[in-house]
Amino acid sequence: MSDNLDALGRALPRLFDGLIITLELSIGGALLAFLIAVGLGLMAGLDNIVLRGIARTIIEFFRGTSLLVQLFFLFFVLPLPPMNVELPAIVVGIVGLGLNYGAYGAEVVRGSIKSVPAGQWEATTALSMSRAQRMWRIIFPQAWALMLPSLNNLLIQLIKGTAVVYLITIIDLTAVFNDLRQETRDVFFTYSLALVVYFAIAYAFSGLMTLLERRAKHRLGQKPRTTSSAVPDLKGASAGA
Repeated sequence: MSDNLDALGRALPRLFDGLIITLELSIGGALLAFLIAVGLGLMAGLDNIVLRGIARTIIEFFRGTSLLVQLFFLFFVLPLPPMNVELPAIVVGIVGLGLNYGAYGAEVVRGSIKSVPAGQWEATTALSMSRAQRMWRIIFPQAWALMLPSLNNLLIQLIKGTAVVYLITIIDLTAVFNDLRQETRDVFFTYSLALVVYFAIAYAFSGLMTLLERRAKHRLGQKPRTTSSAVPDLKGASAGA
């Protein structure tokens, strides 16, 4: 056991560097995934059949293909002719994670917007609101509170998904733990420690998302999530906007 602890002490600087890379991938991938999710989710709910079809095609493609294959394509295929696009490995990791989980998030966004009661939509029409005003002042704040629990789950999945990026030469936490396993030759010690570290990261991010959910519900006059509650009325949504 003492040998394992000695090896861990020597590996701490590398583990810290790997942690930074993993956090960069998690935060960068999550931000990109959110932007893609909102954009595609809104497009998928449009009446315009062309834009809706484009959004559906993108969503189904990235949901229906493996994250690992997408990363390999971005890293190994894009630099080849005729595309000749070579991206840094960290950028490939962020883009791959963003595209993959953004496609899943788009369905969350679309479904949450559709879940806002029809009466809320009708009230915005009666108030002669423009399409943009209706969405960003009334509909999206309510949908935002509805979608946060599902986005929280996707964020945890994304953090766990960062563990495959070492296959495109990124020295993240998983790569460092693999090196530590070879040094200690103790599989149980190394990967038990890896489980704890990844759990701590996911738990911290999940806590932040829970705070966002509580804040969103508070602004809409809702109670924190314990049991399913009704979507607030138009007046409450307007006050929270």
